[in-house]
Amino acid sequence: MTAPTVSTATLEPTAEPWRNNLRGDLASDLTGPRPAWWWTGRTPRECPGRRPDGTLTSLPLPNLSTCTRQQVLDYFDNGWTLTEVLFSGLKGEEAFFRPPYHRLRHPMIFYYGHPPTLYINKLRVAGLIEQALNPYYERLFETGVDEMRWDDMSKNEMRWPSIREVHAYRRQVYRIVRRLIETHPGLESGHPSITQNHPLWALFMGFEHERIHLETSAVLIHELPLSLVQRPTEWPNLHPSAHRMEAADLPPRADREFPANDLIDVSDQPVTLGKPADWPSYGWDNEYGRRETAVRAFQACRYLVSNGEFHAFVAASGYSEQRYWSETGWQWRVFRNVKWPTFWVPDGPAGLHRYRLRTLFEVIPMPWDWPVEVNYHEAKAYCAWRAEQEGVPYRLPSEAEHQALRAIRRHLAKTIDVTADPVMGFDGATLAREQGWNLNLAWGSSSPVDAGRPAETGFYDVFGNVWQWLEDHFNPLPGARVHPYYDDFSTPCYDGQHRMILGGSWISTGDEASIWARFHFRPHFFQHAGFRLVRSDGDGGAVRLDQAGSTGQVYEDPQILNEYLLLHYGAPEEQMPYPFGPADAAEFPVRCAHWLSEAAREHGVPTAKALDVGCAVGRASFELARVYGEVVGVDLSRAFIDAADTLRRQGELNYFRKDEGTLGATLSAMVDPAIDRDRVRFRQADACALPAELMDFDAVLLANLLCRLPSPKALLGRLGGPLGLVKPGGLLAIFSPYSWLERFTPPDAWLGGFEREGTPVTSATVLAAFLNAEGFDLLREVDVPLLIREHARKFQYIVTHATLWRRDR
Repeated sequence: MTAPTVSTATLEPTAEPWRNNLRGDLASDLTGPRPAWWWTGRTPRECPGRRPDGTLTSLPLPNLSTCTRQQVLDYFDNGWTLTEVLFSGLKGEEAFFRPPYHRLRHPMIFYYGHPPTLYINKLRVAGLIEQALNPYYERLFETGVDEMRWDDMSKNEMRWPSIREVHAYRRQVYRIVRRLIETHPGLESGHPSITQNHPLWALFMGFEHERIHLETSAVLIHELPLSLVQRPTEWPNLHPSAHRMEAADLPPRADREFPANDLIDVSDQPVTLGKPADWPSYGWDNEYGRRETAVRAFQACRYLVSNGEFHAFVAASGYSEQRYWSETGWQWRVFRNVKWPTFWVPDGPAGLHRYRLRTLFEVIPMPWDWPVEVNYHEAKAYCAWRAEQEGVPYRLPSEAEHQALRAIRRHLAKTIDVTADPVMGFDGATLAREQGWNLNLAWGSSSPVDAGRPAETGFYDVFGNVWQWLEDHFNPLPGARVHPYYDDFSTPCYDGQHRMILGGSWISTGDEASIWARFHFRPHFFQHAGFRLVRSDGDGGAVRLDQAGSTGQVYEDPQILNEYLLLHYGAPEEQMPYPFGPADAAEFPVRCAHWLSEAAREHGVPTAKALDVGCAVGRASFELARVYGEVVGVDLSRAFIDAADTLRRQGELNYFRKDEGTLGATLSAMVDPAIDRDRVRFRQADACALPAELMDFDAVLLANLLCRLPSPKALLGRLGGPLGLVKPGGLLAIFSPYSWLERFTPPDAWLGGFEREGTPVTSATVLAAFLNAEGFDLLREVDVPLLIREHARKFQYIVTHATLWRRDR
């Protein structure tokens, strides 16, 4: 299958470029019930998981030791059709192509094509299928957007494939996956358990990835205007409590509109975290490993914080009082001008504080006893407000404390007992009836915080209803290892920038609904998540990676920023003041840029545009602009990008050169006035998940970057192929010392620096083999020194392996 014509060059200038994607050929088909052609797999009427009322619920999570071929096929069909039912809630073409209001994520068309793309890519990695189906789509739809911050307004304005084109691709993928399930010998009756080393692990990875995006797509639909959504008749019904709501007197009152939320004592106890490696269900890499910890006594609220409880914070102008918010949280609040929770809908003048609630497809009278859905910033601001009101500290639970609330793991014996994980035995409807959990699509909405069945500890909703924000940064458990089929699933998010959520929500299915699930989001993101309050003398043992020296925080440190400004803009005698020192190692970014620019002249390669990945504070990007008409510099560090952009706008920036202790000198970083700074733009982005619109550059520079990435091959895989960073005939320059450290890169993701079956594996050899396979030819290689000054008597002297490549196809 060839790629359709989707070049950005076909865009016509409009006030809203995304509107160029509207073809105008499906207006009637995308309004009201979907026609028969919409369903690319099983129709809802024949789909496993159909209830007597015609709505769907989620099937149980498969037991990989005992699952039959039919059970696997049913689970696949259930997830696939649930996705198509959800997307049938989009009304009209505009709903597929309009960017979300915050402009931080792709339009819904991406999420329509993303899950089938992952099936193809992962089945190929596992050797279960040989060929790509549509290489262009399998690059275009491969990687979503993990926006760096709430004000990262860079967005994709490309021309997307049409709905019909992506629909046709989905139909082809469905047939491929179904055929695999129907024929693979690993699913024969009496098959051995499907473990992490089995190729079929990739199949179940596809199942669970699709179910993750069932939930994240629902969040994005939740954010669309009501005019662009419609309730599918097959989608689970709202919880019955939604229909008994009437406008309540204000303010809502405890024990009337919502339950009073008392504190329950939790005693000191040991807690063990981590999923056993031989547990017979699919799990993501971060679930494995083991951490044993002693939880100190604490108190926690019996219920999740309800809309009624949170209303008091809103009415008290909590959104307007900076003292309740963290610095970043306040910046987010001001930028968005948020004055109440995002899914609350004002019902009258603002001063009355009357609200209704936006659910997925409709607006209903406010259910004051449902859990409030907020992001991490809002949850923490509420904790600060409550602490001020009552004169005692409040915070969110730690991961270990949340496990203590559950009590369920106390019953896990040394032998595997899958009944301890109810989602492996019950579909959503049965789970609600037997366990009292609003999980696995038992319902199509949240439910009252006191409607479920409490755990033995007395706490409600330790599983389900909404996810629960924790104090912990997302972190790996000791002993966890990346999986080779998806080595960048978790590791890029062990960065001190993602907060943990536990417990699952009403729409969490499969592994997300498991007792072992561990997930995360950036603190400004919404994900059907709420919170409960905790009170104690300590922090609950929460893992905070910024305090533990996370990889994500290293390059946000002010001292590191100063060191890099000196590295990039300092005079050679400032970088190396000693005459006996290696002065030839100074000005590394300048030498890298010139090496690449000179190669372009030597080989006659066009110089229209260049990309500097891992640009740090931007010197190489500016130097490339002497030759290239357009230069894009990207880096993960917000501090680096802010500094580079200041230099782009102002031409100079002061920084501090450290000599000893607090002694040093203030210097000025300056961009050569001969450089046209308007040729350069900077953006914050993850090198392991670069946006799809970054493509077809005449030159790409990777300087001192590879061995600081959690998944080097994720970046290397973007260099060639459809939507490749380097255009055919373009140049690639890589400078790397191959300084692999577990702190930055899991050992399983290192390119080299280890032995395999007694044979040394070097990074240079693996890199060459990888790039040759991607269609790159090696033109030149040399050793290039790099010098980083820490202070007057301490320097890092590094020798990078510099390689120059040309893409030939």
